[in-house]
Amino acid sequence: MTPDPDVRAHTPAHAHPHTAPHAAPHTDPHSPPDPRRWTALGLICAAQFMLILDVTVVNVALPALAADLDLGRATLTWVVTAYTLCFGGLMLLGGRLADALGARRVLLAGLALFTAASLACGLAPNAGVLLGGRVAQGVGAALLSPAALALVTTAFRGGAERAKALGVWAAIGGTGSAVGVLLGGALTEGPGWPWIFYVNVPVGLALLAALPRVLPDHRPGRPAGGGLDVPGALLVTTATGALVYGLVRAGDSGWTSAATLLPLLGAFALYGAFAAVERASRAPLMDLRMLTRRPVVAGSLLMLVATALLIAFFFLGSMQLQHVYGLGAFRTGLLFLPVALTTAIGAHLGSRLVTTAGPRACSAGGLALAALGCLPLTFVTAGANPWATLLPALAVAALGLGAVFVAATTTALGLIAPREAGLASGIVNTFHELGGSLGVAVVSTLALTAGTEPPPPGGFTTAFTFCTVTAAAAALTIPFLIPRGTPRLTGGPHGVH
Repeated sequence: MTPDPDVRAHTPAHAHPHTAPHAAPHTDPHSPPDPRRWTALGLICAAQFMLILDVTVVNVALPALAADLDLGRATLTWVVTAYTLCFGGLMLLGGRLADALGARRVLLAGLALFTAASLACGLAPNAGVLLGGRVAQGVGAALLSPAALALVTTAFRGGAERAKALGVWAAIGGTGSAVGVLLGGALTEGPGWPWIFYVNVPVGLALLAALPRVLPDHRPGRPAGGGLDVPGALLVTTATGALVYGLVRAGDSGWTSAATLLPLLGAFALYGAFAAVERASRAPLMDLRMLTRRPVVAGSLLMLVATALLIAFFFLGSMQLQHVYGLGAFRTGLLFLPVALTTAIGAHLGSRLVTTAGPRACSAGGLALAALGCLPLTFVTAGANPWATLLPALAVAALGLGAVFVAATTTALGLIAPREAGLASGIVNTFHELGGSLGVAVVSTLALTAGTEPPPPGGFTTAFTFCTVTAAAAALTIPFLIPRGTPRLTGGPHGVH
């Protein structure tokens, strides 16, 4: 969910040059465009669609998974977070690998791994196999997604064609989420939860057969800096995994127990080690100087909060509708369809508002709307009608969050120098996936008490209260982080007000 791709960046006088992390393969600008580019775009978007769909398709199936595989609260949380954690934590490394080995090769490898992992998830007889499959899915997605975007930007070299292609790419986010909740419900209530994973297999195999025929086979260039920062990728992923583990353990052992505090302290130590490795590396995964840039920090925090809230809504809503209100998986997916659609509508409206009022007003307004939408859920009782309470509240909150996604992307990419956009984009995308992991970890700890079946309604009230307070606090504080300025749709510097 990104703003219009024609938004151009303001170039501040103090900008420092950085190499984009996902450099496109070299092409002759005077050669004719590849006649297969639109076919390739359609197939690449289909592959990316599977990755987005797998973030939300699992949420509706969680109660069925828990019943069939005897999954506890903590394990159920990891079914969601293992995928987004590996997807986000390894995405920058995936971009570097695309530079080093070639985007075509890395995309096909990621797609093959994702397809095989989907089959393993569907066949999983126990929690260990299922979680292993979700981890492998995340690794495959981290390889596929940055390579796919590099191929799209290479095939469409500029002007209206590139804007149209990137617009199609950006639209996948909203539609993937919408289809995910509906498809997850239909498959879970129909042939069963394994089919939320099996459905990826024939699609993946068909794409593996078709993509090599239409993707250009460029020779990879030497990666910027001459190497791959594998230790950095493993450190940041492990650190976030320890953070999520500590947050999940808090629900079972309490916030002051050693089982909770040790992983949390370990996470901060690993983040410190990551920062040290990045400073010492000749080819760092993440140029830490970018985290001194106010637009990048603000945009990344916005993306983290917005994604954490949205994925938390899907997780909480799915558990509440099926455990407290007794709805089936299909009706749950059907109820969430308007929520996913209002997210896409909010992103569309936000792309217009951000160019007139600016990302500061767009983000504050979107977060305030999310807080107001979620507020009624802090008073909802177990006997309330979910169609009259949960649905409209979450739809309004999602409308606001859709605009926040646009403001986050525009802040990080539209208020910095164009030459820094590649690295900033990688950082923001990483925060997008990691936000989902952290959001689910926190709300599952607040809402789902260990050993209690069904989950107590009061736990959901506590979790929704936390979401409301988080959105309201972000609405009040984030405008102080976002620089003044309104990106323009034409080249050149924008006005700073």
